[in-house]
Amino acid sequence: METVEVFDSPGKGRGLRATKEVWAGDVLFAEPCYASVVFDSFSAHVCHCCFRRQQKLQRCGQCRFAQYCDRTCQRAAWEEHKQECSAIKSYGKVPNENIRLAARIMWRLDKHGDVMSDLQLTKLNDLEDHISDIPEIDLKELKVDIHNFLDYWPKTSKQHTVDNISHIFGVINCNGFMISDHKGLQAVGVGLFPNLCLVNHDCWPNCTVILNNGNHSAINTMYHTQKRIELRALGKISVGDELTVAYVDYLNLSEDRKRMLKQQYFFDCTCDHCTNKTKDDLKMGGAVVDGEKVPDEKVKEITKYSLEMLQKMDKARMDANYNEVVKICRECVGKQENVLADTHIYQLKMWSTLSEVLSYLKFFDEAAVYARKMVEGYMKLYNPNNAQLGMATMRAGVTHWQAGDIEVGHGMICKAYAILLVTHGPTHPIVKDLEAMRLQTEMELRMFKQNEYVYHSMREAALTNQPMQMMAEPIEEGIKSLFRKK
Repeated sequence: METVEVFDSPGKGRGLRATKEVWAGDVLFAEPCYASVVFDSFSAHVCHCCFRRQQKLQRCGQCRFAQYCDRTCQRAAWEEHKQECSAIKSYGKVPNENIRLAARIMWRLDKHGDVMSDLQLTKLNDLEDHISDIPEIDLKELKVDIHNFLDYWPKTSKQHTVDNISHIFGVINCNGFMISDHKGLQAVGVGLFPNLCLVNHDCWPNCTVILNNGNHSAINTMYHTQKRIELRALGKISVGDELTVAYVDYLNLSEDRKRMLKQQYFFDCTCDHCTNKTKDDLKMGGAVVDGEKVPDEKVKEITKYSLEMLQKMDKARMDANYNEVVKICRECVGKQENVLADTHIYQLKMWSTLSEVLSYLKFFDEAAVYARKMVEGYMKLYNPNNAQLGMATMRAGVTHWQAGDIEVGHGMICKAYAILLVTHGPTHPIVKDLEAMRLQTEMELRMFKQNEYVYHSMREAALTNQPMQMMAEPIEEGIKSLFRKK
């Protein structure tokens, strides 16, 4: 690869560093997926080839498990599904996602070896599995998976030792990358990307990873593109700088991030933001009212109360009881006001959920108020080119458009477009959708400035026929972790 090289990173082991200067939005490398599977919970709702959500999917006629958009996707996936199809039929049932992914990796290893091309910077056997670090309770689950894998693995395939199988499961556990749907809104699967495994963590990284689901819509397979990840720069990176990404969401407190990283990835984070507890005071801070800071005891009391209400809200949301979600959020927000800072993470969580659910229930004016507060808080915490900030700003822009505030809506959509152009690139489906929104709101803004009455009349007529919507129903907020949680 021209832009990156492997090196020994002090205190971290192997890592990647830049061999040439790059700027925000530049792609340092793209890597095709070594193997991937759809999550068990999405197996009937997502294409097993391109990972698109579809209302109607075509089931594989042999195993009756795999589902595809059409024959084009089915043909494109056959090379990877062929042996799995036969194994599922022989086994008589579908194993879990861990076993399915491990089997796909083993079949590919048997056929191609652990180096797929000259662009692969590491062998699968050289990746860390951390088997010796796994807690006892997780080790029992691993042993069950290995036992079931051995039952599932066909007798006609090459047989492997338990140590080799354990290594693959360990690699999946540490390095399984969450694969989103084609819009990038929700994680629907897991895959393995060997080069990505070499990119170390930093809580304030200089790169981000985005998934490009590829394109299999062309009739001629020559024009198909593979599912791949892209490592994109968030700002200027000089020659020799280590490339880093965030494994967990920066919105968590430094102690919580360190705990999650230790539990999932088995290392102690020593980045500057964790060491100095950077912005932790903002994330748990109290409000300043009339020049006076709210007493710490009051802030602690409402913080504890907010955590309890967040747990209640999450349960109501999981039950799809959205009126109850709104009731809980409104009550909590009322007590948080003038006590918690506008950057307090529990208040931001409430604003985020409330704005999303109110939009779904079509209370757009109130939703817009909370969406704007949420974005203003995020801007004080996140990196200016953070993908989560871009997605939140896009949602807020659409909410303001729905509320009829075209000036603020257009401004936010433009800000979101500028961020996601860096993090996702111009060809990503969500950026293409955002570009269409930007052009639409720009045209509407010109119309609004020329004649407000005519604009609102035309807008009401358009909304009656086809309102602009971000998503049909509130879903879990974004993809906050790079790798799959256990």
